[in-house]
Amino acid sequence: MKKLAITLFLAGACVWTTAQEEPVNNTTPSDRPVITGAPFLRISPDARAGGLGDMGVATSPDAFSQYWNPAKFVFSRSYSGVGVSYTPYLSNITDDVFLMNAAFYTYLGDEERSTVAASIYYFNMGEVNLSQIQAGQIQETGIAKPNEFAVDVSYGLKLSDSYGMAVAARYIRSDLFNNDGDALTDAASSFAVDVAGYYESERLNMNSFDGRVRAGFNVSNIGPKLSYSDSEDAENFLPTNLRVGGAFDFILDDYNRVTAGLEVNKLLVPTPSVPVEDADGNIIAYQTPDDGVVSGIFNSFSDAPDGFSEELKEFTWAVSGEYVYNNAFAFRTGYFHESLEKGGRQYATLGAGLKFNAFGLDVSYLFPTNQYNNALENTLRFALTWDFGGETYNSNY
Repeated sequence: MKKLAITLFLAGACVWTTAQEEPVNNTTPSDRPVITGAPFLRISPDARAGGLGDMGVATSPDAFSQYWNPAKFVFSRSYSGVGVSYTPYLSNITDDVFLMNAAFYTYLGDEERSTVAASIYYFNMGEVNLSQIQAGQIQETGIAKPNEFAVDVSYGLKLSDSYGMAVAARYIRSDLFNNDGDALTDAASSFAVDVAGYYESERLNMNSFDGRVRAGFNVSNIGPKLSYSDSEDAENFLPTNLRVGGAFDFILDDYNRVTAGLEVNKLLVPTPSVPVEDADGNIIAYQTPDDGVVSGIFNSFSDAPDGFSEELKEFTWAVSGEYVYNNAFAFRTGYFHESLEKGGRQYATLGAGLKFNAFGLDVSYLFPTNQYNNALENTLRFALTWDFGGETYNSNY
């Protein structure tokens, strides 16, 4: 049979390193990180957000708002825009695993109150040598080129001068054994929807400086489970996620602006809480309850076996700061925090952006702040943007 290690590697390549290394024969929360299918959808796709601690639900609109909060598009400063980003993945151990994202948005009509946007999100896992055991010997059976991708469209509508909402529809496909007809699993596909909202205040007079308040939310990837075979045991929850955040612009003068932001995330997926025991009665793993999608979303706020204290550990948070000079140069930094008992992703980020006329270039860099590895450490992320179609009335910043 195909080696199980291949499946584990391909699934695990999309997931950040679990921080805790305690034995599993206990009931501590460290054994219960929340697991989903298609975890590539949780990887930040663009360099601007990558420099802000991987946050973007309440930052100013840009071409990559589709991933973070599509409702931001109705406050865009440009009538239309496109963006392309490239993120090397696991660059410390391989050079053929990467994530690419391409996005497009535009206003509909001259009133500039509604937008349509689309994006594609492609995760390439390189080449994997497949093998099987026959007569006690390992035999090579071919090469797989696993990949995952998502394609989505969104519609946004400005409901007032300060608030807009958007909905998005997404098709998701995960093929872990591409080009291998004898694989143990099939390609899985599903669809999902997002519901998002965004608030942006008018420019406020704060005596010595002006300011602007931003706030946003996005409930993303609401949809049926991914199934890699006909067996229900191979079904996986999508990474349904609640993202809430706020930001404040300190507009110092016509050339200098500083933005401080805070964002909180919670996976709306059941906590693995069903113990699996070995022959001696020792707990060797925890399984995710067989909840439905809707019940799983609501139960995710109260199903942690250790109660409220464990539920709080399933929230991640990020803080960020962005300095912009003359809308032409930006310097960014951020910090992301996840409980050690739920995955242990804790890292700081740096980023920079340049804009010349309608074209922009953004880069970012991530470095862990604890002793655990991160798939994106020592990695530069790049993004290119192009704004066209003219400026909107929102451009008077």
